Formats: sequence, structure tokens, C-alpha cells
Amino acid sequence: MTFNSEYEPFFQPPSWIIGPVWAVLYTTLAISIYTTLANRNEINHRNVAIALFAIQMVANLMWPSVFNDAKYLESTILCILMVVFTIVYAYLIYDVNKYGSILVWPYIGWVSFAGIINVAYYLHAD
Repeated sequence: MTFNSEYEPFFQPPSWIIGPVWAVLYTTLAISIYTTLANRNEINHRNVAIALFAIQMVANLMWPSVFNDAKYLESTILCILMVVFTIVYAYLIYDVNKYGSILVWPYIGWVSFAGIINVAYYLHAD
């Protein structure tokens, strides 16, 4: 079973919305990391925050191929890692870079929602 299978959760958004949403999310992520790097000398645990951001981005870039290969458990785990690492990143930068922290909150929500969709596919898979 792949993403193009006949099964689709009733709450999955239409495919035409995915591209515009990701365009906005990648823009907000880019602005967040840019403002974080610009203020890095003031951020406690800056290396941890930047590493978490980088790791979650790698997981984000891996996710489509894992999901499209019908590896729904693995893609769900990637979503969980993305959410957790981004939450910690947002927390670590909040005091110095409140704007950069707030910019990743929609991403956290969207990836959490994607994780729920992953679970639906996983539970439906044979």
C-alpha cells in the first residue's frame, strides 16, 4: 500500500493544499533559523538548538520517501521526532528569539497532524 492507494483517511486534506502549506511552512522555518543564527551568541544552548533544527530538517526531508514506500510506522516515528525536536528548539530560542520560536509553531501543528494521518494509514495497512 502506498500513498496513492485507494485508502485515504476522511480527514486527510486535499492534495492541492499540500504544496501551498509547505511553501509557507518552509518559509517560516527559514526565517526562524535565520533569526536564530543572527542571534546565536545570545541563546543559551545555541549549539543544541541549531543541531535539533538541523536533525528535524533531515527527518523532514526523509519523510516523503519513507511514507510513499508505505513504511507508515517509520514515517510516524519521523513525525514524532520532527515535532519533539522542533518543540525543544522553539523552547530553547524563545527567550532571545520569540519571533523565531513562534514561527515554527504552525509547523509543529502541521507535522502533528501529518503524524495522525500516518497512524491512520498504519492502522489500515495489512
